[in-house]
This record gives sequence, C-alpha cells and structure tokens, in this order.
Amino acid sequence: MRLLQIGRYCLSDGVPRRSLFVALIVGTVLNLINQGEVLFGDGKLNLAKIILTYAVPYCVATYGAVSYRLKVARSSGSA
Repeated sequence: MRLLQIGRYCLSDGVPRRSLFVALIVGTVLNLINQGEVLFGDGKLNLAKIILTYAVPYCVATYGAVSYRLKVARSSGSA
C-alpha cells in the first residue's frame, strides 16, 4: 500500500514537471562542469554520464517532493 502511495505522489500534482525542470537546469550546469572540455573541444562524449547527470537531479527532486508529501500525510493522519 505504501509503495502505491509513493508511486501516486511521484506522478501527481506537477511533481514530474517540476522535477524535469530541476533536472534540466542542474543537469545542464553539471554537464558543462563535468564534460565542458568534451562539449566545446574534441573528445569522446560519454552518453552514460550525460544520462546520469540529468537522471540524478530528477530523482533527488522527486524524492524531496514525495518525502514531503509523505510527511504531511503522516502528520495529518491520512497515511
């Protein structure tokens, strides 16, 4: 039951859109920092690093939103 609630929170009330926005901003900055020499010079681009650099901020933002909603639900007695 709790896993179902977590899944609903992950997909509700604009969480995916906000998490995507965070991932785009933070991921882009991190990619520029971590792979700037490859992006603006000559070198081999690491696709796995690019994917992870965007996926991690998305997951962190989603985790923050879901954990907050779980805390609010627990304190209001609806969990």
